[in-house]
Amino acid sequence: MSEAASPPVRDAATVLLVRRDGDEPAVLMGQRGAGAAFMPSKYVFPGGAVDAADASVPFASDLAPGCLARIADCAAPGLGPALAAGAIRELWEETGLILGTPGAWPGAVPEGWRDFAATGHLPAAAALSFVFRAITPPGRPRRFDARFFLADAAAIAGDPDDFARASDELSHLHWVPLGAARRLNLPFITEVVLGEVAAHLKGEPVEDGVPFFDNSGSVPAFRRLV
Repeated sequence: MSEAASPPVRDAATVLLVRRDGDEPAVLMGQRGAGAAFMPSKYVFPGGAVDAADASVPFASDLAPGCLARIADCAAPGLGPALAAGAIRELWEETGLILGTPGAWPGAVPEGWRDFAATGHLPAAAALSFVFRAITPPGRPRRFDARFFLADAAAIAGDPDDFARASDELSHLHWVPLGAARRLNLPFITEVVLGEVAAHLKGEPVEDGVPFFDNSGSVPAFRRLV
């Protein structure tokens, strides 16, 4: 596929849900189908494109101001809350896990959020920490401007092992110890994010700011959002 024919870049959000009740931290991952147009058969974190309705979702708690400021760097005004909502919605759809707190929704519930709202919860964005950004290179069948959010499984409402309400988009959903996760069939960017998060969780020194792999132009660039 030529760069001229490359599809438009869509905003997307991904959740690295981390569990810390074992011998080492574990992350929640699932496998995309072999016939998927994007990253077939790869193990990934829950996530996907932001929907238009995500921009109007009410929160029980908001993203931290520092996260919002870093997201705002080279982004459309007000995109941060929509990304947080998209991350929580995708986590719910693909795993059945609720990142939220009990509460009633004010007014009509947007389409795409009705099943989540029916659980009696409002999304809780304060549990999310913005840790990585990457734009899919040209020439791929789909392109995303993906923001990766880290969240602790302790913030999940309910049993973190209960995937009964998950869709069929991801198979083999399971908690993977960090030491074993990089041995799975992973996309390149997932490997990079795992390395960054592992260093963070181990308390190792990391550079200030959020890593950003920018493939929006003809020349790839790497920088940090501070």
